[in-house]
Amino acid sequence: MSMPYHCTGAQAAALLLALTLTACATATPSPTNPAGPNPEGPSLAELEAIYRARTDSALLNVHDADVDFMTGMIGHHAQALVMSGHAPANGASASIRTLAARIINAQKDEIAVMQRWLRDRGRIVPEVHGEGTGVMVHGPDHIMHMPGMLTAEQLEELEAARGADFDRLFLTYMIQHHEGAVTMVHELFASDGAAQDDLVFKMASDIQVDQTTEIARMKLMLEGMTGGGIR
Repeated sequence: MSMPYHCTGAQAAALLLALTLTACATATPSPTNPAGPNPEGPSLAELEAIYRARTDSALLNVHDADVDFMTGMIGHHAQALVMSGHAPANGASASIRTLAARIINAQKDEIAVMQRWLRDRGRIVPEVHGEGTGVMVHGPDHIMHMPGMLTAEQLEELEAARGADFDRLFLTYMIQHHEGAVTMVHELFASDGAAQDDLVFKMASDIQVDQTTEIARMKLMLEGMTGGGIR
């Protein structure tokens, strides 16, 4: 694999470690290094080769639970895009339209990150196409059966609702949807050896915090509309 050398903070740390280990190896005579210390030390090309080898190894050693989480969450987010895409045309209130737009912006970005993570590891990548209510997702069958996912009947009910009825239904169903995503995070963290990958851990942690916060906000909004909480 060919890769230009752009040294981020994490890569710099990895290269420094490689430099230290290699320097130690070259400083002591051994059967593989009978000449003893190398006065010039390892070259940049050698350090890059060490880093690439370690990166390749990390990409190959992927936990199945991490793959399932990233794959499933793409489908989960895609349904949230569909739900949120109804808000402008269905007469949603300004506060609901703002919430829906925020969900769309955040989850589209997260979908792209998760797709890239899977693609870099040679895994099946669910594809999400379209905008608004025309979003389509193509991938493994199980991604549309994640916790909190709306049924076809629930999606039809949401699509048909208008005005205040849409607002109440959107909040009720998006709370259900978000709670399912939080459940997925809990299941990931409960899997032995999972979420050791830095990006997976960060993604899951961010989803848990963001969606738990939004659940609390949506419950308050719904309570304000119904006067008695979720019905």
